[in-house]
Amino acid sequence: MKKLSHYDSAGAPRMVDVSAKPETRRMARAQAFVRIRPSVLKQLPKNPKGNPLEIARIAGITAAKKTSDLIPLCHPLPLSYADVEVTVEKRGVRIVATAATAAQTGVEMEALTAAAVAALTVYDMTKALDKSIEIHDIYLLEKTGGKSGAYKRA
Repeated sequence: MKKLSHYDSAGAPRMVDVSAKPETRRMARAQAFVRIRPSVLKQLPKNPKGNPLEIARIAGITAAKKTSDLIPLCHPLPLSYADVEVTVEKRGVRIVATAATAAQTGVEMEALTAAAVAALTVYDMTKALDKSIEIHDIYLLEKTGGKSGAYKRA
């Protein structure tokens, strides 16, 4: 049975020592979905606070760069790439975040954080129009690099 790497033998939380691991190119993509009523979706371009989709995109990229400040045992990583795509769909807004680096540990948390913060930003920018907006389906889509190799969600 696999054991969780963020705990020592006594069960105390710890930062994983990655110093002996080789540096490899790593990439991760994650998504979030913000469910918004169609009537509110139509009003997005007229939002008096600005374009919520573009602001969410920038917020997600910024969040990817600050992940280790938000997640206590996350390693600070030199990101070589971070991007967030925000797409309006029939039932809401789909967010896909990508992060990449050449490092000793993966960038899954950076991609997930970017997707989550972008989704929260869409909510913040549109809550005046509808408080019932919901954030759903934050999950890893794929990752490459590292000892565990590639993963792609089925």
